[in-house]
Formats: sequence, structure tokens, C-alpha cells
Amino acid sequence: MERRTQFNLAYLLFAFVVILGLQQWWHQAQTVEVMPYSDFEKLLAEHKINEVVISDQRITGKLAQKEGTKTVAVANLVPPDLAERLSRYNVRYTRVYESTLFRDLLSWILPALVFFGVWFLLARRMAGQQGLGGGFMSIGKSRAKIYVENKTGVLFRDVAGVDEAKGELEEVVEFLKNPKKYGRLGARVPKGVLLVGPPGTGKTMLARAVAGEAAVPFFSISGSEFVEMFVGVGAARVRDLFEQARPKAPAIIFIDELDALGRARGAYGLGGHDEKEQTLNQLLVELDGFDASTGLVLIGATNRPEILDPALLRAGRFDRAVVVDRPDRKGRRQILAVHAKKVKLERAVDLEKIAAMTPGFTGADLANLVNEAALLATRRAAEAVAQDDFSHAIERMVAGLEKKNRVLNETERRVVAHHEMGHAMVAMALPGTDPVHKISIIPRGVAALGYTMQRPTEDRFVMTREELENKMAVLLGGRAAEEVMFNHLSTGAANDLAKVTEIARSMVMRYAMVGSLGHVAYEEMPSDFLSNQYLQKQREFSEETAREIDVAVRQIVGTVYEKTRTLLQRERPLLERWAQRLLEKETLGEDELAELRASLERPRKAA
Repeated sequence: MERRTQFNLAYLLFAFVVILGLQQWWHQAQTVEVMPYSDFEKLLAEHKINEVVISDQRITGKLAQKEGTKTVAVANLVPPDLAERLSRYNVRYTRVYESTLFRDLLSWILPALVFFGVWFLLARRMAGQQGLGGGFMSIGKSRAKIYVENKTGVLFRDVAGVDEAKGELEEVVEFLKNPKKYGRLGARVPKGVLLVGPPGTGKTMLARAVAGEAAVPFFSISGSEFVEMFVGVGAARVRDLFEQARPKAPAIIFIDELDALGRARGAYGLGGHDEKEQTLNQLLVELDGFDASTGLVLIGATNRPEILDPALLRAGRFDRAVVVDRPDRKGRRQILAVHAKKVKLERAVDLEKIAAMTPGFTGADLANLVNEAALLATRRAAEAVAQDDFSHAIERMVAGLEKKNRVLNETERRVVAHHEMGHAMVAMALPGTDPVHKISIIPRGVAALGYTMQRPTEDRFVMTREELENKMAVLLGGRAAEEVMFNHLSTGAANDLAKVTEIARSMVMRYAMVGSLGHVAYEEMPSDFLSNQYLQKQREFSEETAREIDVAVRQIVGTVYEKTRTLLQRERPLLERWAQRLLEKETLGEDELAELRASLERPRKAA
């Protein structure tokens, strides 16, 4: 579109130059010598003019001694006795009447044509930037991209870590391949399948894999592309999309980010939003209007199912919701194996160990992890990607980039070393906590002056109150170590305190772990897929209950902090010795930490 616009502009400029050239030629061909009327009278008296042409605005005469040259004397009013004088001097004269219609029309039409041409080019340019291939005449056309099997290039074997979701979608594939098999007993394939899950879990890839497995056309469009500034455009695009898909059935229509299109009506405040609501209404009509037996399947993807319109989710429209959640340890191992095929690995690389170090990572995170490890190996001119490259890549993704140029003074380094060692020692001393993998006082990211990495041994889905309190104790270990060693508090524990407060408040308000407040949830669960605190809706409760909640949160945090401080006070010599070792080496790995863990376990075994 950009090249076409430049092409049209070039033609316009060329035409403009040609018109200027013709105008210049015409001006030169009609060149005359303009003189005052008094000089014209003098030449007439001297018999130097042969012929005169009289019009309403001017008098044109030919000089006798200069054949072909015209002399013009301009007069607003032609004298009435001019004809008599011309006859007296034997000069031929002619009276002409000029028509100004063509000139007047040009004076009005030419500026309008120029204005329209500029407007048309700007409109084409704006339409091209908005993706309207045919300009404003195609403003209601769908911009869906059609993928056929050989273009998608994705099959179920390329999608790992979501076995349950693949099992649900295999029925759709089988129906598209063999609809008679499912219609034998009167069953029908779901009209719509909604893929629900956090960002980066592979919803789009799954939809493309369904099209690849079934070998059917794949119409892909984003929900945001239906909504434009003109009311009714989105509804027209929905109609056009289904009109394109029906002749190619069996086919799959995939709408990504469905929440941009299917948000609940009436959720926009006063006045609503006519364009979005009309677009949603048209989608609902289209879902009711096509027969599933024709082989047309609509697949939608969203990570905000809680805001979708209930009419969109009822039976007969999106019949089936498939959850595509973050993969577990086994799934992460499978995803790493898929992406590891694209890079050269050393034989010692253990993908099982890497999967254990990446809880909560999505498929997109794991793909980025493999790429980051390959980049690190390339940077150090290695022949293959090693296990350490993956470890460094995980640290980079979790804690941020190392800031080796950020120099801390000696006092700050000592505070940070004791702070991080406090985290590590509490994690090693308490049962049920994740093993410590690495400690470093090298600054990383935006604000981290040091970090303590823990590596969970398994995925956890249910935690007891004791385990939550131990997790809080590990977070408070840094601040407690500062108080034990230096008898002061610093700003280094700000992030730890925020996490501790969030855990304690969840224990009180969401998990009902305080007996005095009863088995009542005072806070609604946040979105399963978007952990945004602003999306949480607070329940209403009295001021007295709010005061009890604040007291309970403060008591939980205070009790855990005292427990942590007592533990570190008892192990103060060990804390000081290992903090000094951390200051000397700046980073402690698993080998050194195994020695620290053994030192902490000896007193307990002796007891």
C-alpha cells in the first residue's frame, strides 16, 4: 500500500510539471508588448499600425514595420469614436466578443479537482495504515488471514505441555476429518470452543495445530480488529468474515483476544459503547445462524473469561471451554524438549533439572529461556549450550541483568551480604521450604542489590498454614538478619515486606485461617489468569471487621518475625561467618551451600 501511494504521488507530480510547461509555452506564444493607450494613439497617427482587433477588455494592433508582432493597448473602456479614426487612417479593424465561460469554469473546477485529489490520496494513505486494502470502499471488509495446512506448519506434536487441552480438541479434529462418524448417533461438534488461559501458554498455537491436523482452511483475526471508530464497521466485518468462511467449509475461524470483542454489554458506564455492542450482537447472530454440521468451527482465545458477556458463553454458542494453564513439571520438560531441538546442547544438559528450576513458567517463557541460554553460549564462543547457560538464563529472566558497574560502598555490601544470608539460613533451617540454589550480592535488574534463589523440588497446589508461615519467615529472614547483626533496619526489605503482607492478608481474608473471624472469605478470588491486584473486587464489611482483619494480619506477621529473629540470633556466629564468605566470593553456589546446610543440621541432630 505504501508503494502504491508513492506511485500515485509520482504521477501527480509529473502531471503538475507538464501543466506548468504547457502554460509557459502558451504564454510565450501569446507574448505581446503592452503599451499605454496614448502611445497607441501616436502610432496610429503615424500610420505604423496595419490591423486592429477590438474586444471588451483590450485593443490589439499589428505594427507595420514588425510583421507578426502584436502591440496591445489596454483600455477599460473603448472610445466610441475609435472606429471613425481607424477608418480615417485606412486601418482594418475587427470587433470580437470573448467568451469567458471556459476560463470561469476552470477557475472553479480546477481548484476543486486539486483539493479532491489531495483528499483522495490522504484517504488512501490513512486506509492503508489501518489495513483497509481497498480504501474506504472496503471499510467493512474483514482482514482475516487465511492459512491452509501447508502454511500453518503446526501439528499437535509441536504443542507440548497441554495434553488435556489437546485431548479436548482432538474431537474437533476428528469431526472435521470425518463428520459422518460423529453424526451417526445424532451428536454434533461444538459450534464454538473457547481457549482460556494465561498469556503465553500456547492458545494460538493450539488453534493453528487444530487446523494443521484437520487440513482445513484457517481464518485468523484479532478481536480488536473488529472495532473501529465508525459505528457499524465491526458488525460488517463479522458478517464478511463468516461469508468468506462458509464457502470454504469445513474450516476454522479463530478469534484471538476475544475479550476485546465480547466484553459484557453494559460494562462501559453511561451511554454504553454502540460500536462494540453492535459488533458483539452481530457475532451472537452469526453463531446462531450457522449449522455446525457444515463443518464451520469457531475457536476463541482469551485470558479474561470473567469479563465476557454471558450470552456469548451460553450453550449453543461457545459450548466448550478448554483451559490452557501453565504447564506442570512434566509439561515443562516436554516443552523444553521441543524447543531444545532447535539448538545444540551438551550431553550433560539435564532438561529435567531445568524444568524443576522453572515453576510458573509458561510455554513462551520456556521458549525464551532456551533462546537466552543459546545467546549466552554464543557470547562465550562455546560449541554447544551448557547447563550453566540455562542457570544464568533463568537468573537473568527472574532477577534481571547483572549490574556489575553498580558499585556499593563497604557498609552497603555488608548489609546486603547479611540480608541475603539471613534468607538462605532461614530457608535451610525450616522444614517444607524450597532448597536454596544460589546466593549472590551482585546487583541485578532495576533495584535488586542481591538475591537468593530457591529451587522447588515439586509443583505445589495446596499449602497449609504452617507452610505459608515458613514461606513468610524466609522472606523476613533478611530484615531479621539486619536487626540481629547491626541493630538497625534498612530499606532493603521493602519488596520482602510487601510479599509478606500479601500472604498474611490472603491467609486472613481469602483462606479464613484465623479462628476469630470465622470461616468467611472477605475478599473475592482474583482472576485465575491475570494476577492484577486492580482486578480484585473487595467485599463490603463493617469497620469492626476491618479492624479485626488488620489486627490479625499484624499478629501473624509479628509472630513469624519473632520466630525468625530468634532463629538467627541463635545461629549468629554461623550467620556472621558465612556472610563474610559471601562478601569475599560475591556468589555462593550449590557446593558451598551444601556445607552451610550441613552446619545447620548438626546441632539439630545432636539435640
